[in-house]
Amino acid sequence: MKTILITLSIILFACGKTLERPSETSSFHPSYDHTMESSFYDFKMKDINGQEVDFSSFKGKKLLIVNVASKCGYTKQYAQLQELYANHSDKIVVLGFPANNFGGQEPGSNEEIKEFCSTEYGVTFPMFEKVSVKGFDKHPLYRWLSDAKQNGWNNEEPSWNFCKYFINEKGELVKFFPSSVTPLDEQILKLIEA
Repeated sequence: MKTILITLSIILFACGKTLERPSETSSFHPSYDHTMESSFYDFKMKDINGQEVDFSSFKGKKLLIVNVASKCGYTKQYAQLQELYANHSDKIVVLGFPANNFGGQEPGSNEEIKEFCSTEYGVTFPMFEKVSVKGFDKHPLYRWLSDAKQNGWNNEEPSWNFCKYFINEKGELVKFFPSSVTPLDEQILKLIEA
């Protein structure tokens, strides 16, 4: 009987190791080719229409990167993001990244998200395909944004929908803002004007 229990314990231990999910720090992303980006401008991603966008096209521009969701208490920030983009598009580009990581608040398809943003908020700033912004399947862009070894200083990942990362004209991450900081907050406006 003792031998059987030991054997079962060994089998369960081995199965547990095999079924283990990748760790939070894993670079796994199911649809990504794992080459390491050394700078923000190395990224290429599909927009919400499925067209590839080369981030080198953003050289010389300030950027506000936001993980967005359509069923969140912060969803009304879409209006301010659009206002910011409309009033300051000569100085900054807003990039929206739909994500369903927090409370299942972005369950829609890319097409549904696009329709919602257009109909409800008149969004004209660039929107990208839905990605994961935290966890084992975090998209490499968000790994770069939240890993100081890659971006130079910041380890903060989104804590909820509508967290914001400010990138300067040189492609350097200069500031992280939590969801509670609105797109038209004085801190953001000062960075745009700097």
